[in-house]
Amino acid sequence: MMPVNRRMTTPPRHLKRVGSVLAVLLLAGCSSTPSETAAPKPPTVDPTAPTNQTCDASAVQYAIGAPFDEANVATLEEQSGARQVRVLRPGSAATMDYRDDRLNIHLESNDMIEALRCG
Repeated sequence: MMPVNRRMTTPPRHLKRVGSVLAVLLLAGCSSTPSETAAPKPPTVDPTAPTNQTCDASAVQYAIGAPFDEANVATLEEQSGARQVRVLRPGSAATMDYRDDRLNIHLESNDMIEALRCG
């Protein structure tokens, strides 16, 4: 039986120390120090504050049942007093936020105007 050379089977001690030091340095790089300054406070919003301009869908109800095209968007926007217009086709995604200055034009699948609502 031949004697086993221990130097060949185990790494040198200095490589173990270097590996340990590298591991500590990598972990130290991942840590963060807390900030001494506090984050700024978020702005306050008054949901009851009136906006400068609101939508009046009753002024454009005559357009229900009419064919929709991009040319009449400006007319409907102006007549309703809305600042913004959103066209909603069947199956289209829409945010649920309410805006009293926005006119929503709901269309049928054949691009006929189904409903006009503010919000």
